[in-house]
Amino acid sequence: MEKNNTELNISIEEKGWETALPDFQELSNKVMQKTIDFVQNHDEIDFLSLNKTISVNLSLSNDENIHKLNLEFRNMDKPTNVLSFANIDDPFFEEQIQTDDIIELGDIMIALETMQREAKEKEISLHDHYCHLFIHGILHLLGFDHIEDDEAEYMEDFEVRILAELNIANPYQE
Repeated sequence: MEKNNTELNISIEEKGWETALPDFQELSNKVMQKTIDFVQNHDEIDFLSLNKTISVNLSLSNDENIHKLNLEFRNMDKPTNVLSFANIDDPFFEEQIQTDDIIELGDIMIALETMQREAKEKEISLHDHYCHLFIHGILHLLGFDHIEDDEAEYMEDFEVRILAELNIANPYQE
């Protein structure tokens, strides 16, 4: 099976990212490619078989910006670690993937301070937690969800297996 190319557009809204994860560009590209390849080999997402470039917009942000968006779009008055805005939910997505050379999956935003706090609480590295959050966000853009228990188990299984391919421990294991 031919692999999809990936295109990652990163914007830095919080300068602290450059110090916290200096290799974010290389790491992000690696995580995205690994995630797309894994899903293409293990799930029946029709548009991945088109072998088009898969594009994601990633904003490395902060709690303040994420808090505003979380309130606006999810009615939750607090910051969160990662937000995903999936184009797959757009009524014109099916038409777009048939006509365009690039499949625009959507936008992911990760809050630095929340990620740092969670990594410290879980006693894991920023690197590992970042990889997990980014994989989680990409899976949402691909249509995965965790509202129902069976969906959550399926999505978590993919996260754990992709993380293992990156030599990162299972974040759900106690």
